[in-house]
Amino acid sequence: MTTEDLRVDPTLGTRVHVVGARQGRPNLPSTGCPFCVGGVEAPEPYDVRWFPNRWPAMPDERCEVVLYTSDHDATFASLGVDGARRVIDLWAERTLELGSRDDVDYVLVFENRGPEIGATITHPHGQIYAFDHVPERQLALLRAGWKPDADPGDRLVAASDGWTVSVPVASPFPIALSISPDAQVSDLASLHDDARTALASVLVDTFTRLDALYDRALPYMMWLHQRPTDGGDWSQAWFNIDIVSPWRAAGIQRFIAAAEVATGEYFNPVVPEDLAAALRSL
Repeated sequence: MTTEDLRVDPTLGTRVHVVGARQGRPNLPSTGCPFCVGGVEAPEPYDVRWFPNRWPAMPDERCEVVLYTSDHDATFASLGVDGARRVIDLWAERTLELGSRDDVDYVLVFENRGPEIGATITHPHGQIYAFDHVPERQLALLRAGWKPDADPGDRLVAASDGWTVSVPVASPFPIALSISPDAQVSDLASLHDDARTALASVLVDTFTRLDALYDRALPYMMWLHQRPTDGGDWSQAWFNIDIVSPWRAAGIQRFIAAAEVATGEYFNPVVPEDLAAALRSL
């Protein structure tokens, strides 16, 4: 059981969740994959599946794991449109369920892939954290009225069926992509049937390009920005997805170093327009 120990820096206001219980979680499965059929987290056959995280970062079953497929060696790209659509539908279902709780103000869907990111299980999966507040970064984006670039120009990667993939103008990560609907939609649950299928196609295409960029599986982080579920008026909310990777070249990680951590100002060696051109060409 996880107890809540949310601390706030008295000067900067930085929120830190102190979760000592997570020190006891295993770094690697000791016997087999727990996410494969027959494993401890997936005793029965499945297409997609969710379950409460055994080592949650927050209490009250507000942390969940989402399994994308029973195929241990799959990638998001290899799911195909139908498989990706099943994942999107499950994301939307869990967002609605968790967001309906009185103690949940924001539902964050995210994924970490690769040991460079800290993922210890290679089986395709993501996670969901249901916060009892709106996190500061999401709050800042909402207050700023974030919306996608009307014309990303040379930073455009792809546009298809009402969705646009582009490289942000200024990201601290060497590889960064933003995926957004051309027409404003506030969250996953608000996406109609055709829009979800189109998003599935765009995600498969995007991850295919990313894995082809260096001709090897790219480590990445992905997170979804959605409307808060605190009952507030968030009419400006515009659903979008961020995908970032720490690699600045094939197998070479860019580390965020002292001057950047100290100042909150970053030095990115990858030119956004060059990255977009490389991904467009794939």
